[in-house]
Amino acid sequence: MKQLTSTEQALVAGIDQQAMLDRVLAWAAINTGTGNLDGLAQLSGLLADCLSKLPGDVRYADPAEVTGVDAGGHVVPRQHGRHLVLSVRPKAERRFILTGHMDTVFPADDPFQQVRWLDDDTINGPGTADMKGGIAVMLAALAALETSPAAARIGYDVLLNSDEETGSLSSAPLIAQLARGKFAALTYEPSALPDGTLAHARGGSGNFAVTFCGRAAHAGRNPQDGRNALVAAADCAVRLKQMSHDDLPINPAKIDGGSANNVVPELAVLRFNIRPKTREAAEAFLSDFNDLLQFLERLHDVSAHSHGGISRPPKPVDASAQKLFDLVRDAGAALGQNIGWKPSGGVCDGNNIAACGVPVVDTMGVRGGAIHSAQEYMIVPSLKERAALSAVVLHRLAEGDAL
Repeated sequence: MKQLTSTEQALVAGIDQQAMLDRVLAWAAINTGTGNLDGLAQLSGLLADCLSKLPGDVRYADPAEVTGVDAGGHVVPRQHGRHLVLSVRPKAERRFILTGHMDTVFPADDPFQQVRWLDDDTINGPGTADMKGGIAVMLAALAALETSPAAARIGYDVLLNSDEETGSLSSAPLIAQLARGKFAALTYEPSALPDGTLAHARGGSGNFAVTFCGRAAHAGRNPQDGRNALVAAADCAVRLKQMSHDDLPINPAKIDGGSANNVVPELAVLRFNIRPKTREAAEAFLSDFNDLLQFLERLHDVSAHSHGGISRPPKPVDASAQKLFDLVRDAGAALGQNIGWKPSGGVCDGNNIAACGVPVVDTMGVRGGAIHSAQEYMIVPSLKERAALSAVVLHRLAEGDAL
């Protein structure tokens, strides 16, 4: 195991945990549910100020156009906040991408809005672990890195997007653009387990909405003239669940549609999620799903229109990615941290980055747990702990460690 150098010891010693905690508490006090554009704009202003303390250029990037399907089956635009980008030493030969997200799963009207202390080392609050704590870790690590002469040898882009919790649809083109040609990537989702375990290989994710259009009729006088869209949607949901297997979990989630009890429903919208564990499973599903829709159209004499797709490709861990995991493990050991990893069924922007051929470790954020619930918590000492880990990893990459 490679011990900490004197430079790395200095990097770690200069990390200020209280300053990091103060940032997290201030950021968590601002609601940044993905749909709360005002809250996201407020937080992005604070984050832009923080990014401006690093070398390089800070800019806002407009969200890409995104559409969804409403309960009436109409394709409608979905609004998203702007994304933040910092570019440092863009002409450097060895460059990295670091990513985080500003948004949370808690909308502006959610009752979970306050931060409270659970004990001397733990806070409970919206976005504290996922991932405002992670952003604080990233920024502290970069500030520490910039105190080393090795920083001048490398460059990096930082992306803080506003829509990760809903699939990064409006930032996916930007992720792909910034990831292109990068040597390695770090993403600051919270650790997979409270002990600091990293997420290793990940499955993918896709969200779909299928609109079934039938024909209305009186349920008593002439039901034979109707074409029941709700039944077609329900049939589709059952058949999709039957298609689910170990490499392709499928979750039919919701059906919108129907009206009065004495009307044959002419419209229904089925929404479902898939979690392909391999690229082969994802490709096979798309073919089988197309066949299923054609079959249901004939069987129920309805029309079916699908919207959406696989937005997060599966993320296997190849040899170069494994070397990055090993580097993180060895840096952790030098710091007295025991770093392990396990596969995860969750998805994140690491999936998108890996699909660009860039090695990525995507759970470099704080230790904590119960994310996406009102019990979300962050372990406060992990702020400095994980910032130190990232600082050493980045320093070793800057020093020329190979992947």
